[in-house]
Amino acid sequence: MARPPEPGRRAVTLAKATDYVLGQGLSGLSLRPLAAALGTSTRMLLYDFGSKEKLVSEVLAEARRRLSAQLAEYLDTVEDASRAGMLGAIWEWLTDAENTPYLRLFFEVQAHALTHPEAYADGGRALVTDWLDFFGDQARPDRLDPAAATLVVATLRGLLLDRFLSGDVRRTDEALARFTALLAP
Repeated sequence: MARPPEPGRRAVTLAKATDYVLGQGLSGLSLRPLAAALGTSTRMLLYDFGSKEKLVSEVLAEARRRLSAQLAEYLDTVEDASRAGMLGAIWEWLTDAENTPYLRLFFEVQAHALTHPEAYADGGRALVTDWLDFFGDQARPDRLDPAAATLVVATLRGLLLDRFLSGDVRRTDEALARFTALLAP
């Protein structure tokens, strides 16, 4: 008789797998070391998720969900709702060390999706469209048109990548401040 699914166990495994990937990255991810770190077996990982590819897809979706929820919670505390205030707050939040594992993972996925789009259900597009949707959200009073949202997302992504690679906090902070001033209505 087949073992019945245990949704609670699967959710706990997904949470732990997401934590593992956030700490280790995806490069060279192998099910055997992952299973050992999670206190399970490769057989159980495949039973719960069907394949390594599906597990990775769900881990990435969970990381995106977590980050989105954290951003929404943070933005509820921001007092300056102007476009400049919100962009400055988002930059502050993005550059907080607590979010570094998420951003490194997303950059890793974006770089991998450039050469292996078939590895991702959407070719990696959700890593861009999530942010475009956020900045262009019709319900937001400071929403941007699609071209302006694209410019903001590309600038944030470029400055974050620059910051990660160069470690130059002051220069990237100043660049964001200059960019924010250009966006003033």
